[in-house]
Amino acid sequence: MSRQDDAAWVVVPSTPQQLETAARAARRLVKKRAAMAAGVAVLPVPGLDWLTDVGVLVKLLPEINEIFGLTPEQIDRLAPDRRLVVYKAMSAGGGMLVGKLVTREVVIKLLKMVGVRLTTQQAAKYVPLAGQAISAAITFATLRYVCEQHIEQCIAVARQLQLPPPDGHAGR
Repeated sequence: MSRQDDAAWVVVPSTPQQLETAARAARRLVKKRAAMAAGVAVLPVPGLDWLTDVGVLVKLLPEINEIFGLTPEQIDRLAPDRRLVVYKAMSAGGGMLVGKLVTREVVIKLLKMVGVRLTTQQAAKYVPLAGQAISAAITFATLRYVCEQHIEQCIAVARQLQLPPPDGHAGR
């Protein structure tokens, strides 16, 4: 069985300990990938860091979903009442990427919402050494921030799934 097949069977963490373990694993992965992207940002090639940021996030955000058992395929396997909880939590979160297909366009839009501007990062490239360090720091901080927000959203959805299922008498 391939790694992808194994990952498809990851379930949503159902205990606080499993949730903490998933969060730690996701944060380790984010730190590693953000450091790699920051290393690329040091290179004095305009545009390369931006492309790297987008590429890293396009791969990393779905991997975070996978760690929490919240890819679209994993959500489809949940019992209908649990799936409903996930969809309600996702819609309440507004614009969350939990359980959604992550594309390059979605990531670019997300980065713009966060306030990362291509021009700031690229302008820094033209200041010898210090500018490259600034660009690397911006890359690292941005990726960590975006991914931490996503991890927190995954945690919130997983916590909702830990609550007892709705009994059908919610409106009374």
